[in-house]
Amino acid sequence: MHPHVLQLDIQGTPQAWISLEQAVLHYATGSVAWEDGDLPLATLRGGFNVARGVQSRIDVAPIIALRGASKINLFDVVPGVTKGKLLRRDRHTCAYCAGVFHERDLQCEHVMPESRGGPWTWTNLVSACAVCNNRKAARTPEEAGMPLVYLPYVPSRFENFLLEGRNIRADVHEWLARRLPKGSRLQ
Repeated sequence: MHPHVLQLDIQGTPQAWISLEQAVLHYATGSVAWEDGDLPLATLRGGFNVARGVQSRIDVAPIIALRGASKINLFDVVPGVTKGKLLRRDRHTCAYCAGVFHERDLQCEHVMPESRGGPWTWTNLVSACAVCNNRKAARTPEEAGMPLVYLPYVPSRFENFLLEGRNIRADVHEWLARRLPKGSRLQ
């Protein structure tokens, strides 16, 4: 079972992964503007209405959009960098030798070395195997004679939700994938 619901704003911008319980609260308060997904993620049943003899139930969709405007424009928020998301962004490929490796065999490598003020940001980090990372050392790619085989970039809001690596349903994955920017490495 995939217990996470993708919460969107009214315009369809991903806001957060929420639990079934949080989603049910949005349904119960009438906050859900629209929903998407192939089949309900879950059906929760409540008590019986004595007058009608019917049990209450709420079908929770895997994707829900909430009424109202978002308090902040999340397209202006830079997604947080983690090692797992960085390696998935780079498709587990070393930025110097283009070899594909297991996650445990890759490192986060600063293009502009950290010792020289290089920040921990999406545009200054790439995946690198240990051999290439050690060979480059505290030099820039130009100084080391090791050009990058791909450029680092900041993932879009939709890419970030896919990069988080959650175990999500295929229909939710496809919904996010259809909204990836043209030329995304995740396609």
